[in-house]
Amino acid sequence: MKKIEQILIDVDTIQVIGRLDFIVYDISKNSNEIKSNFLFIAIEGNKYDGHNYINNAIEHGASSIICEKFPETLLEGITYVKVKSSRKSYAKICCNFFGNPSKKLKLIGVTGTNGKTTTVSLCHELMLYMGYKSGLISTNTIKINNKNYKTDLTTPDSYDTNMYLRKMVESDVNFCFMEVSSHSIHQERIDSLEFFISVFTNITHDHLNYHGDFKTYLNTKKRLFDNLKNNQKSLVNIDDKNGMYMIQNTVSETYTMSMKKPADFKLLVIENSFDGMTLKLDNKEIQTSLIGNFNAYNILSVASIAKLLELNEKNIYKNLTLLQPPNGRFEIIRNERVTAIVDYAHTPDALLNVLNTINNININKSKVITVIGCGGGRDKNKRKKMGLIAMNNSSFSVFTSDNPRNENPENIIEDMISGIEKIELKKVMIEIDREKAIKLALSMLDEKCIVLIAGKGHENYQIIKSKKIEFNDVHVVKKSLKIAV
Repeated sequence: MKKIEQILIDVDTIQVIGRLDFIVYDISKNSNEIKSNFLFIAIEGNKYDGHNYINNAIEHGASSIICEKFPETLLEGITYVKVKSSRKSYAKICCNFFGNPSKKLKLIGVTGTNGKTTTVSLCHELMLYMGYKSGLISTNTIKINNKNYKTDLTTPDSYDTNMYLRKMVESDVNFCFMEVSSHSIHQERIDSLEFFISVFTNITHDHLNYHGDFKTYLNTKKRLFDNLKNNQKSLVNIDDKNGMYMIQNTVSETYTMSMKKPADFKLLVIENSFDGMTLKLDNKEIQTSLIGNFNAYNILSVASIAKLLELNEKNIYKNLTLLQPPNGRFEIIRNERVTAIVDYAHTPDALLNVLNTINNININKSKVITVIGCGGGRDKNKRKKMGLIAMNNSSFSVFTSDNPRNENPENIIEDMISGIEKIELKKVMIEIDREKAIKLALSMLDEKCIVLIAGKGHENYQIIKSKKIEFNDVHVVKKSLKIAV
């Protein structure tokens, strides 16, 4: 509960009709969730306009309305607040309602096409090893120390984000590590959050079905850094060609990291194998069980963030060696005859990185079999690229379903094979059923084979038409190999 005048602090109000001296019990942008003395925020979305549901919200008990345009009939006893942008106001209102919790801990936001989940998860894990209380807001997972909460979005709604940040503050959390998606930036879900450090990992072509073109996608990510203040910090990977562009207009303190160029934070891979890596991090040699150059970048990000938090360096290096990759990120499942790797790689760049890693450390020259699909209702342009990458960098590929959603999976696979020459199609087998495809790949093994199952990683479901069906790649692999799940 909070006074409405407190909730409206720094909100860009144009006009107020009604009282501002009462208590609001809660807030919502869904009129059906409204109860007595709630504040309703009318937001115009892609499918529905919340302004059409103002009367419904009042019938459910709303005492106050935030809107961009007043309804034709104004009811007595209801407070109406006209604002410039309901969406932007909603983000600020959520911060105010929960007491601006992002100002009461150190919030670290990580954005980029690849590496977000691994980076924030490893940071959270490192903090716990080092004895700090830590929070995590990540894909399908929110954590307060070791307690898990489920979420369906990479970056949750403004209300949920602030609610969990408030819980973290109440639990005396020192640091919170948060994935920042391009969708959340564009939809202004993270507006009014105070980021102590913002991090850029990399950017490749993704989500173009949503953003329209790469330049828009790039500039959406850049907004995270453009909006920082001079007492906040930016950390960017300058091995990505757009790294310096990200901080071109920021007034924040800027820091760089690299594996190839002079930078504030440096890392070198000394040795790379299926058992892990030996790394040289700012002239300090460490061992890690993580595998591949893409994970070396993740380790570099984690170490750089920890140093920007001014934590004890000796303690950082000691505990970096304990880190384990998140579920479904280059997750290796082995028995005496097979090495299977489950990875979330679902973009062309991520798939190429994983296959390059496998081929570079495949010193026995084992055959590499890749199981891969592409999601339905998403960027169609990447399907042809991913099909070519799988075919060119594997001994054999099995093309299958990912999350086909409302698309015909056969049409998705046709897009995937559209760039492959007929003579090369002999290296590709098609099996629409994902479970059968995985079992097929595992049954093709000889003494020297590695199977990569890419695209879904940690996900515990498949989306077929409008249904979420329970499904997990790791479980299928373990069941097929008769390993306990």
